[in-house]
Amino acid sequence: MTSTQSVWMSPQAYERLQRELATLRELHAAASGGDTDENSDALQHWRQARIQQIYDLLLDAAVGKNPPDDGIAEPGMVLTIRYDDTGDTETFLMSVRGAEYGGIEVYSNQSPLGAAIAGARPGERRRYALPSGAAVSVTLLDAVPYGMHTAGVK
Repeated sequence: MTSTQSVWMSPQAYERLQRELATLRELHAAASGGDTDENSDALQHWRQARIQQIYDLLLDAAVGKNPPDDGIAEPGMVLTIRYDDTGDTETFLMSVRGAEYGGIEVYSNQSPLGAAIAGARPGERRRYALPSGAAVSVTLLDAVPYGMHTAGVK
């Protein structure tokens, strides 16, 4: 038996995914059994794949359980990093891709950046490889639970 790791998700993202799933299921059911062409077949296959993707995300979701405010980079935290080569900063939510979180960028902990920065504390430098093979060095500047970030509290 395999075990799956739960994925952190905000209550708003969870609700949006539930609504999208319901809509896709209705569209999929309405289009089933009718005359089809290549385009409608492709759309049905896309819908079925997205339905499965959303179902899997919702099945393993840890909804709205903010991680501790301990400054450690982990799912459910809003992270601010500095790209050491350029000095540019970026703030993003470490969570699951496929659910929208308003105006904030999302990186999963399976992405190259997410995997590299996971477990880091403020001031800690990490390196990761881009798909091109180039190495990038980043420093974690701040890590705040998503709920505190959206409330404007720190």
